[in-house]
Amino acid sequence: MTWQNIHGHDTIVEHFRRAMARGRLASSFLFAGPEGVGKRTFASKLAQAFLCQMRSEAELDPCGECPGCTQVLADTHPDVQVVEKPQDKSFIPLELLIGDKDHRGREGLCHNLSMKPFMGGRRIAIIDDADFLNAEGANSLLKTLEEPPPRSVLILIGTSPAKQLPTIRSRCQLIRFQPLATETVERLLIEQGLAADEATRLAGHSEGSLGRARRRSEPELWEFRDALFGRLAEPMLDSVRLAKTVLAFVDEAGKQPAARRRRLGEVVALATEFYRGLFRAQTAGIQPEDAELGRFLATAMSHATLDHERTAAALERCLDAAEQIGRNANPTTLIETWLDDLARR
Repeated sequence: MTWQNIHGHDTIVEHFRRAMARGRLASSFLFAGPEGVGKRTFASKLAQAFLCQMRSEAELDPCGECPGCTQVLADTHPDVQVVEKPQDKSFIPLELLIGDKDHRGREGLCHNLSMKPFMGGRRIAIIDDADFLNAEGANSLLKTLEEPPPRSVLILIGTSPAKQLPTIRSRCQLIRFQPLATETVERLLIEQGLAADEATRLAGHSEGSLGRARRRSEPELWEFRDALFGRLAEPMLDSVRLAKTVLAFVDEAGKQPAARRRRLGEVVALATEFYRGLFRAQTAGIQPEDAELGRFLATAMSHATLDHERTAAALERCLDAAEQIGRNANPTTLIETWLDDLARR
């Protein structure tokens, strides 16, 4: 079953349908799960269902054609506000949540959510990139979470509950989004115009994320992947030489900071893929379906210097690097320190 052309989240749809049928809809939700699996799309479709002018919200089946539905889709509905982290910021600015210093409490998401609905339904606020709420921003939401305005819905979208403060987690109903099935990612890629063979290949490396599959479609990324895996499989990692290679590859993404961070994120994701595969092979004898990756892992395992404890440490360092990218760390410094740490391990 597919709800409103959204794939893979039927159990979540049923959860909301049951809540609506019982009249027990919560006022605050935390949508948590891997990036690129449709959390933001689901939140937008849910807003359409609540604000559809042709069908009852209890049906959870927006028509998609009335003014309410089309305005939500166009991000122009007066009862829906979406807040996300600006590309040039490390965190969601406080003024987006509660107004600037001159208008504190009289502007921003919390103030707007407290107003009566313009069109008679609900007021809905969506915080995308909720992983980037700092302590001050998260605390500014507490009054709204503790005393939600009537007929309001607040949805926070993030990747993991662990990235939210306990005060946020305890006041939101957690909705967990799972990775999409590989077959679903493949089908969506084909629907978007990719050839079947290419869709199959990308879906196999997507880890259940349509967004990751799209990013992996860049031919230059696959060329870099082989070069990176070859370096990581060597008995001694030359971190200085590899840092220059990685930095040059990141520079090719252009001058926009967001594009460079995405490119660096893919590099770290590739290294994570390598060390995760190596750890599984070392500890459980699990070989990857990807024959090319398997070849590099075999080379790495032939070196006595790489045991599973060092591999686990390297994997953990890659996950740390991915977290630092999300916090807008300086790319050059991050690359150098990350690879130096891998070399020491």
